Amino acid sequence: MTDVDFFAAGARRFASEGLRENNARAVLMAAALNVGASGAQLARITGLGPQSVSRILAALEASKLIVKGKVLRGQRGKPATPILLNPNGAYAIGCEISWRHYTLVLRNLTGDILGEHRRDYSFPIAEEILDEVSSLIKLLIQIVPPDEKERIVGIGLAMPSSMGRNVDLLGADLAVARGWSEIDVAAAIEKETGLEVQRLNDGSAGCWSELIAYPSPRPQNLAYLFVGTFVGAGLVAEGRLWQGPTGNSANLGSMLVTDEHGQNQFVHLIASLYALENRLSDAEMRLPAGDPMKWRYDTLEPVLSDWIEQSAKALAKVIANSSAVCELSTAIIDSAMPVEITARIVQRTRDRLAMLPVLTFDHPDIVQGKLGARAAAEGAAVKPIYRRLFSRDLDDVMHNF
Repeated sequence: MTDVDFFAAGARRFASEGLRENNARAVLMAAALNVGASGAQLARITGLGPQSVSRILAALEASKLIVKGKVLRGQRGKPATPILLNPNGAYAIGCEISWRHYTLVLRNLTGDILGEHRRDYSFPIAEEILDEVSSLIKLLIQIVPPDEKERIVGIGLAMPSSMGRNVDLLGADLAVARGWSEIDVAAAIEKETGLEVQRLNDGSAGCWSELIAYPSPRPQNLAYLFVGTFVGAGLVAEGRLWQGPTGNSANLGSMLVTDEHGQNQFVHLIASLYALENRLSDAEMRLPAGDPMKWRYDTLEPVLSDWIEQSAKALAKVIANSSAVCELSTAIIDSAMPVEITARIVQRTRDRLAMLPVLTFDHPDIVQGKLGARAAAEGAAVKPIYRRLFSRDLDDVMHNF
């Protein structure tokens, strides 16, 4: 990867078209965050002049990105016209390929899920999954009306960063691991579907979708932990999704903590369904197959409760250590399991965090996630729409010119 000077982007000038695009994105974002606001209100929110906002809204309406609501009469002053996002203004597909399942969703500009598919498996076989995913994406594309297909902005692909290195932990042989190491997944899907594919880490994708779902005001510094086959994670630092130079830097599950035997261990191997599976095996029990949402958790006791306790200890240490680096105000914990099991993990992690000492900063609040197992796929679907229509990063704005 070529090194780029930190300030290089700031030294690049906007073309006049870029400035207009930047302002248009500001107005569109304001309309998304302030549903039903009038043009005058959007001008105050963005700091742009009323005439500039009026021209931008006309262009956005012509592009079918916004629609005008029913005029509000009976109030003081000039009747106000609500500005709304057009649900059919853009579409995107989110694809999560994970250790033991894949999920596909098709969403529109306002977040409605128009199509969805999930498949569970024991471990992922690259060629098989890529064939299935590509075929399913083509089927999802058919849901979009023919005259709106050009509004599909792309595919977001959420995947773990180390599929080829660690799939053997699930019982796969070397040929399966090699299959993932030798293929560019994003390029393969792009070739099969004809749509641009943007790849991001599955934990970052889940973090992104949870940030969007979080009620305003959203936290500026946030950690996200997802208890799945392994521990997915993401970070928001200073109001931005932090992905690092390769997109995989917020790998909190790879933090070392002390396990119940006093040994250093990765959080992945303590607070995950893989760890629960190993505990059940030691007790001569088996982890159920298929979707964790459908398991009978009462049959997994008392191993389940012991695992939740050890998971909470590990997650609490991750949150405390991450907070020391990023000054976290909030940590979100979610899982692939039913909300009542996730709630137990969240509460025990709160209890364990409260037992840890405090030096410089108070411990962050811990809240339960809202999106569950669909978070990564939804976050992957949001990313292409955000980059194409809302992001005001220089590279994203200029990408359209």
